[in-house]
Amino acid sequence: MSEETMPSGALSGHADFPHSTPLSRTEVILFETSEAMVRALGAHDETLRGLEAAFPTVVFHVRGNELTLKGPTENVQLANRLILELKSLSARGTPVTRELVVQLLGMLSARTVPTPTEVLTQNILSSRGRTIRPKTLNQKSYVDAIDQNTIVFGLGPAGTGKTYLAMAKAVQALQNKEVTRIILTRPAVEAGERLGFLPGTLNDKIDPYLRPLFDALHDMMDPESIPRLMAAGTIEVAPLAYMRGRTLNEAFIILDEAQNTTPEQMKMFLTRLGFGSKMVVTGDTSQVDLPNGTTSGLKIVQGILDGIEDINFSVLDASDVVRHRLVGDIVTAYNHWDEEQQRGVQRRRTPSRQAAGLDSTAEPGATA
Repeated sequence: MSEETMPSGALSGHADFPHSTPLSRTEVILFETSEAMVRALGAHDETLRGLEAAFPTVVFHVRGNELTLKGPTENVQLANRLILELKSLSARGTPVTRELVVQLLGMLSARTVPTPTEVLTQNILSSRGRTIRPKTLNQKSYVDAIDQNTIVFGLGPAGTGKTYLAMAKAVQALQNKEVTRIILTRPAVEAGERLGFLPGTLNDKIDPYLRPLFDALHDMMDPESIPRLMAAGTIEVAPLAYMRGRTLNEAFIILDEAQNTTPEQMKMFLTRLGFGSKMVVTGDTSQVDLPNGTTSGLKIVQGILDGIEDINFSVLDASDVVRHRLVGDIVTAYNHWDEEQQRGVQRRRTPSRQAAGLDSTAEPGATA
């Protein structure tokens, strides 16, 4: 099919390759149909513009169902792999977006995984037309760790899918009859707001802390079945304090917002583990809401449990954020700011220590 007769919204043919462009490699990618090309490379040239921006030294040329790449060898090879991944993912029903292109480019550039398609097509759960799956290599490693270990800690900033993926694995385990119930819990810590001033009963006051867990459940299960399962005890959503004194057998247990546990609460929770159960603990140690001077149980637990068989610590970072693109940028910006603050504190402390004669690097008897 010629460029002029391609369907509306297909990638348009671009100008012939400029003679001034240094070309050292050519790759040709053939699509079965024009519709398959549009699915893989986007409508209205959107994805193509993104590819051109990502690979300014590569010339992209469309003719019929063929996409030709010309440019420096290394860049053409990377762009070729990226487009083949887009082709494979779109053929499996994954919508192609600019965010997906950026995600694939990061995975291919880092060379951390041979085939990103395998990572991005590992289905965990399908519900009401939606499929829940890991979207980054770290997320896949986290999901695999939940499969392979009894206790897993998912550590990372907001939006990295720590709780959502754990919830999906819990629902999957329940549906597969690997467990008989799901228990979801959070510490009821006041994040700058006072419980006593909230209206209603005790349950009404606690509900805002547990609402995110309910929201995730509603994404993964038939909303009409949730009250019935909760009434039967198959699903339990409760504050962490309700876990004390219990032994939880044949359950999938998730502790969310674990950065707001004290060391004593963390020990209490972990020792609730019973036979046939699995635990996932999620949290972000950069967002601790405990009173000043109170140590977070999540911050010290790895130093205590590291090296124990069947316990895994999975770390996610800003590159794993799957919310709006700006969330990842915000997390990165705050990390940089925190690092600058720490360096500033160290610079301010050093002169005062030297003046007091406390700097161990100073020579004996030296003065500031």
